Amino acid sequence: MMTREAEELYAKGLESIGHDHLYLARTCFEQALELEKSPEACSYLAFCRAKTRGRFSEAIALAKESVDSSPENVAMYLNLGRIYLLAGDKESALAVFRRGMQCVGNQEILKELEIHGNRKPKLFPALKRGHPLNKYLGLILSRLGLR
Repeated sequence: MMTREAEELYAKGLESIGHDHLYLARTCFEQALELEKSPEACSYLAFCRAKTRGRFSEAIALAKESVDSSPENVAMYLNLGRIYLLAGDKESALAVFRRGMQCVGNQEILKELEIHGNRKPKLFPALKRGHPLNKYLGLILSRLGLR
C-alpha cells in the first residue's frame, strides 16, 4: 500500500497521461517512486521515459521488473508492450500483449492486438512471408485496395 502523498502523485501522473502531458506525468511518477517504490508507478514511469526521452533499453528493463513483481496487473503488460512498439520491436510487443491476455485479459490489450496483431494470409503460401513476391506484391495490392 502506498502512502497518501505517493498515491496522490500516482493519481496525478495517471491523469496527466490521460491528457497527454507526459513530461508532467514522468515527474509525478519519479516523485512517487522517491517516496515509495511500487510496481505500478515503475511501469508508468518506464512508459513516460520511453515516450519522452527515447531511452528504450532503460524503460524496457524497468517495465519488465514491474511485470515480474506484479504479473496480475494488466497495466504492466500494456505499458511494456507499448514501450516495445515505441522501440520498433513489434514481435516482442505482440508477445507481451498475448501473455497479458492469457494472464488477465483486458479490452485495451485486445484493442492493441487488433491494431497490431492481425496479418493477412500470404499471397503465395509455398513461399516465406519475407520473400519479395509475398512482401512487395502484398504491399502493392494493399495500397491499391485489392487486398
